[in-house]
Amino acid sequence: MSVIKVLIVDDHFVVREGLKMILETGEQFQVVGEAKDGQEALAMIDKVLPDVILMDLNMPVMSGLETMKVLKREGSAIPVIILTTYNEDELMINGLALGAKGYLLKDTSRENLFRNIESAVRGEALLSADIMEKVMSARERQAQGSPSPEVNLLSDKETYILQCVVKGFRNKEIAHDLGISERTVKSHLTNIYNKLGVDSRSQAVAVAMEQRILNM
Repeated sequence: MSVIKVLIVDDHFVVREGLKMILETGEQFQVVGEAKDGQEALAMIDKVLPDVILMDLNMPVMSGLETMKVLKREGSAIPVIILTTYNEDELMINGLALGAKGYLLKDTSRENLFRNIESAVRGEALLSADIMEKVMSARERQAQGSPSPEVNLLSDKETYILQCVVKGFRNKEIAHDLGISERTVKSHLTNIYNKLGVDSRSQAVAVAMEQRILNM
C-alpha cells in the first residue's frame, strides 16, 4: 500500500500531537496537516489533499458534524474517521449517518488506529464491538416508543449480510460464510444501499438501526 496522507482535526493540541507521534511510527502514514476546527480543516483540504481525515466531534467555530455536512454537500470522497470519547453516543449516531467510515476512541491502541485508517482508505467501515454497542444503545434509546416498521425492506440474506457488516466482517469473510463470491456480496450490498437510500456501509447500518431493521 502506498503512503496514506492523514489530516488530523482536533481542538486539543495534545491529542493532535499524540496521534501524529503514533502515526509517524508507521512508514505507511504521513501526517500532511493539522487543524484545530472544521473551518480550518476545510480551508486546507485542497492544499494538503489528504487520503483520510481524523475528525473530532466537539470543536469550537465549526464542529466535526458540521464539517462532515459541508464535505457531504460538496461531494467529497475523502473518508472520515470520527475521534470520540465515552460520552458522545448521540453524536456518534449522527456521524455514522453522515457517512463516517469508523470511530476511534481517543485512547485507542496503535494497532487499532492503523487498522481503522487502512480500512477507511479501502472504502470499508470498521466498527469495533465496543463502539457498535454504544451506537446500538443510543439508537435503542432514540427508538423507544417508535413503532416497528411494518415492512422490512431487506431480504433475510441482505439483513444477515448487514449484520455481518456491523460485526466488522469484510466482504471476503461474508462470502466465505455464505458460500458465495465476493462479487455477489458486493451486489447484495449495492441492493441494500439502493433500498435504504444510502451510499456506504456505515450509512446503511445507521439507517437500518433507525428503521429498526437490525435487531441485535
